[in-house]
Amino acid sequence: MKAVLYDAPGRFTVTDVPTPVPGAGEVLIKVLQVGVCATDLHIHSGHYAGTFPLIPGHEIVGVVERHGSDVSGVRVGEQVCVNPNVPCGRCSFCLAGRVVLCTNPRGYGSTYDGFFAEYACVPEPLVFSVDGLPPDTAVFTEPAACAMHGVETLRITPGCTALVIGAGPTGLLLAQLIAACGAAAVTVAAPLRYQLATATALGATTTVLVHRGQPDANRHRLLDASGGEGYDIVVEATGATEVGDLCVPLARNGGTVLLYGVTRPDDVISVHPFDIFRRELTIRGSYAEMTSFGAAIAALRAGRARTDGLITHRFALADYAQALDAVAHDDTAHKVVITV
Repeated sequence: MKAVLYDAPGRFTVTDVPTPVPGAGEVLIKVLQVGVCATDLHIHSGHYAGTFPLIPGHEIVGVVERHGSDVSGVRVGEQVCVNPNVPCGRCSFCLAGRVVLCTNPRGYGSTYDGFFAEYACVPEPLVFSVDGLPPDTAVFTEPAACAMHGVETLRITPGCTALVIGAGPTGLLLAQLIAACGAAAVTVAAPLRYQLATATALGATTTVLVHRGQPDANRHRLLDASGGEGYDIVVEATGATEVGDLCVPLARNGGTVLLYGVTRPDDVISVHPFDIFRRELTIRGSYAEMTSFGAAIAALRAGRARTDGLITHRFALADYAQALDAVAHDDTAHKVVITV
């Protein structure tokens, strides 16, 4: 089969590799589509944990081709997605049931071979049915699950106000789920007008155009949009430290800041501890997900998380380099997918 194969960060080929054979308890999936996201860029550049050689890719929708013995929960021909995140099951956090805090997590597309390939083989417990969902919706299951975990982390109070800075696909999924969980108003901010138009179409209460490199002006714009009060919830969904620096000042007294965007390990943002102390602010992080796939699929099926208009670019597996470049450099690229 054809696959994207890295031998080191920044070095890959689209080449022939053996088609995996499912063993006991495993499912062989014929890949239909795989989303490309910023995490794939981080793996490509070596800024995110990756074990090489590696087939990357973690946002899959496909069809069950066949399976090994001891598989009873899926059928051949069923459309499925895969939870790529695997806790170790042995550390103190896993044994306490807090698997997202696992100290030795593994992942398909990062430490195990992933899905930028014609076929993939995974254990049955990681496979979820998305039969009946359009593939263009089902391919968002993994990012929707990450957004769902972010919402679970927030512990939303009905009637609150929220600001999501970043209108990429995950930011817009977060905005929708925050609204579905009871927020009275959700503002979305981004530097690209077409992303804000999509945010409005997907139900954002208010949108604010911000500009890169203008932190002071952006803070004033966003504070004005709140009526000068700030927001009960402020979500950083870009991974940019310039945005991270804005979040605490935009939170209302007693509010919560969620750091969601993927940064590099050595990135730093600035906060004033007295501000957090005096105003009783909470700062939370949301790292991927381990257990949110079922809830995400339910939200996608119910239309609580919609994906209309998010996919803007499609590439063949052979054009993986162009897909990465679009994610990294093309401002017109909202969601990029590989079609196999």
